[in-house]
Amino acid sequence: MAADGRRLTGARRGPGAGLLRRLRRALPTPRRNPFALGYLALLLGTTLFARFGDPQLVHRLQALSSTDVHNLAHHPLLALAASGLWVAGPVWTPYLWAFAVTVAPLERRIGARRAAGVFAAGHVGATLLSQAAVLAAVAARRLPLDALDTLDIGVSYGVLASLGALAGLLPPAGRTIALGAAAAMVAEQFLTGTDLVTGIGHPAALLIGIALWRPLRRGPRRPLRRPGRSAAPQPARV
Repeated sequence: MAADGRRLTGARRGPGAGLLRRLRRALPTPRRNPFALGYLALLLGTTLFARFGDPQLVHRLQALSSTDVHNLAHHPLLALAASGLWVAGPVWTPYLWAFAVTVAPLERRIGARRAAGVFAAGHVGATLLSQAAVLAAVAARRLPLDALDTLDIGVSYGVLASLGALAGLLPPAGRTIALGAAAAMVAEQFLTGTDLVTGIGHPAALLIGIALWRPLRRGPRRPLRRPGRSAAPQPARV
């Protein structure tokens, strides 16, 4: 009777407990997501500074951080590193959700260092490709000369590269949903006549993440579930 009661209790608690466990595993924690949470905290700090700090100082720092052609020609490393410290716009909350569904789950699967590498590859690669297109358009006189100094900051390239890389680690259904959502966003930006930098940078970042599928699949991956109780020890062979 007691055993039957335990089975009934487990049956009642099973679905709800399983859902709660899955939700807890999906939530970022400092232990499992040091890169994603640390980066979000940094972006929150720079966003608050951009909103409440001295406007002239904010403008100077963002202009120095911009990955435009002029800065890339004079101080490329500083521009590439500092441009990823700001969000494009005054609102930080959308990036919280963007990191929660792209960078954080990728980091849980491949670790903080490799997730940071994917993010950096997308940020740097898409930036260089988009600014090369700007330089070519200016040389062909399709864009004015001041396009070489247009402000270019933000972390969207790293986020899209993380989404593209994460799709390769998902089951087929999840991969289709992730890539479909990313393709719809890129197509919407293209159809609405977005600027040249974003129109090239966003799909380039997504493709960079997709290009990393094979090395990420070959490398070590963390288990999505915590290991259960260990089985009873087997007797040693003589």
